[in-house]
Amino acid sequence: MDFVKDLDNRLLFAVPKKGRLYEEVLKLLNGSDIHFNRKSRQDIALSTNLPIALIFLPAADIPKYVAEGNVDMGITGQDMVMENEVQDKISEVLELDFGKCRLCVQTPINGKDQTLESLVGKRVVTSFVSYARKVFEPLDKAAGKKTSITYVSGSVEAACALGLADGIIDLVESGETMRAAGLHDVHTLMTTQSVLVANQKSSHTDLIKKITSRIRGVIAARKYVLCSYNILRENIQKGTAITPGRQGATVSSLESHNGWVAVSAMIESKQKGEIMDKLTEVGATDILVTTFSSCRV
Repeated sequence: MDFVKDLDNRLLFAVPKKGRLYEEVLKLLNGSDIHFNRKSRQDIALSTNLPIALIFLPAADIPKYVAEGNVDMGITGQDMVMENEVQDKISEVLELDFGKCRLCVQTPINGKDQTLESLVGKRVVTSFVSYARKVFEPLDKAAGKKTSITYVSGSVEAACALGLADGIIDLVESGETMRAAGLHDVHTLMTTQSVLVANQKSSHTDLIKKITSRIRGVIAARKYVLCSYNILRENIQKGTAITPGRQGATVSSLESHNGWVAVSAMIESKQKGEIMDKLTEVGATDILVTTFSSCRV
């Protein structure tokens, strides 16, 4: 297949090529009705129903490709955008509500360095070298010292135990790996999550908007469910106070049951159990909760 020819006039969409982000992105693409066939290890896949080419890249490289216009849009982490120093060159279109974690300064639990400032002039190991230098530059200047910042691509947590560093800067999700290495976080530099980013000068503006709208719908569908129930007309206000909906509940009469109405409203998925309990308490019956794969809100 002549990929160069096939890429003509297609929006180039960079997505993580492996790991947990890759699995989450596949769910987003499926929910957004973006169809494609990716052969094993192939880094380019053409959409079969939209003028899009998916480019599979390391998440850390995606901000650079988007900023330089090599691709039109992509999915990566906010920490990667910061590390590549391209936050002013690309547009953060949408937060994706997964891949959430913190970029933290970590030191040995029983060590003498228990603050960010205590590491000034010492050894720090990280895969976020550019960002770390920005953090320590003003601190070094004020203290008249020079902090040694060394790049390590993986197993950053082992650096202190191996005597290679006095502290590290790394991502923390649950903290289990950090604690297993005898470390704890002493300072949070930033919170981060996966984001949809776009090149500011892309010629595919309308298609970027369409994809963004679809992905936003998938994210909303994860947050909300549709709650439907029957309730006496005299108790409508009690019911809709519990399920006000995003812009109001839908109420319709039950023809075969005088004095009763059917109500449906979007509710937050994480609150569905409590909401169903409260509806039961005010006399609602036939309470149903329905999930959906996508929506527009």
